[in-house]
Amino acid sequence: MFLSVFDLFKIGVGPSSSHTMGPMVAAGRFLTLLRSSPFHAHGLRASLHGSLAFTGKGHATDRATILGLAGFLPDSYDHAAAEAVLDANRNSRTLTTPGLGTLRFDPEQDLVFDYGHPLPGHANGMILSATDAQGDVILKETYYSIGGGFVQTAAEQAALDDRALNARPPVPYPFRNAAEMLAMARSAGLSIAQMKRANERVFLPDAAIDEGLNRIWATMNACIERGLAAEGILPGGLKVRRRARAIHQSLLAERGLNLTAPHVINDWMSTYAMAVNEENAAGGQVVTAPTNGAAGVLPAVLRYWLDHVPGASPARVGEFLLTAAAVGGLIKINASISGAECGCQAEVGSAAAMAAAGLAAVLGGSPEQIENAAEIALEHHLGMTCDPVKGLVQVPCIERNGLGAIKAVSAASLSLRGDGQHFVPLDAAIETMRQTGRDMHDHYKETSLGGLAVNVPNC
Repeated sequence: MFLSVFDLFKIGVGPSSSHTMGPMVAAGRFLTLLRSSPFHAHGLRASLHGSLAFTGKGHATDRATILGLAGFLPDSYDHAAAEAVLDANRNSRTLTTPGLGTLRFDPEQDLVFDYGHPLPGHANGMILSATDAQGDVILKETYYSIGGGFVQTAAEQAALDDRALNARPPVPYPFRNAAEMLAMARSAGLSIAQMKRANERVFLPDAAIDEGLNRIWATMNACIERGLAAEGILPGGLKVRRRARAIHQSLLAERGLNLTAPHVINDWMSTYAMAVNEENAAGGQVVTAPTNGAAGVLPAVLRYWLDHVPGASPARVGEFLLTAAAVGGLIKINASISGAECGCQAEVGSAAAMAAAGLAAVLGGSPEQIENAAEIALEHHLGMTCDPVKGLVQVPCIERNGLGAIKAVSAASLSLRGDGQHFVPLDAAIETMRQTGRDMHDHYKETSLGGLAVNVPNC
């Protein structure tokens, strides 16, 4: 099962890849389905289930669904235009949708948060319907937002049987797990990034790959810069202050002072990550890495390497991203990158593993050392719950990205002190994460029904 670097790193909008971007994408897919339908629609309906219901308001799932049904998509999102559409919908209770005309959609009646049992296919489920003039349903589809902005219909999910999962894509290095990845690297005498690029080259020429990778990093870095420049209170009601700018200003003032402690480098990494996740919490443009909730980890590590490590070169950013994507693909295929499915170990844990692998690669690590770096980072996030206070991607999510970046750098550094031989293979850590997520109580999987979400006053 081939996953492109551009599948894992998607430019989108905050605050959540699974709860904001996914529902917007699902709504767009439903509009495409409706345009090809022989029936004439007069209205639209949506119901949100499982985690999409429990934390949907905090994750702006209602806004995303409405905007998706109005024709908005994450990669071309225009904030001013979106606000105008939402205002118009509040007044008219209709949506004017490209190719479908004006359709009735009253959020108070037609957008339902269903807090009953989740749909069978995934914790993030939604049902979209179109109705005729009498209000009868003429078209209905079930969608699952499975993390990182990926969306599947119920039928697509059912089709993913063992034969489909094990089918080898037409790429030269079709590794499905870390053991195969290392074996292929040894046999071919190639790095992980070189194998990943060879796979990507089946679908895109090198120039397009490089252009896409450069755009990903430019968007990540721009997000860091916006976060470092912004001040104020984040939306949602928790009254969380943006802190990245103040920390960054303090760090800049201390530069060059002989009394600065070595551990202050951790503050640089944290403030880069926090800048991204503050932007995400404010609904800004981010890159899934592999999700929005964990979007700060990898950019922070990459920025740390470029700004603070001697010998770092922007020319190798693509190598970092390709290596990280190879590891992220293994985690997604064999476990999950969804907090609603496996807790935050699947989001920040996966992001830390990806970032550790990318950093180890550009620091000269062998494929074995890179695999070791990813394993260390993932192993030490195992069991981490997803318990956002008030369902907002703010507490503990923003700081957690900073600590994820620190762990990623430590994991890469430790791996490079060894020869790549280690006790726990990455495949075992990924499988453990999957099993732990399966056994984890739903209260700790992005429902805001347990953990910090119920033990911290949020109003």
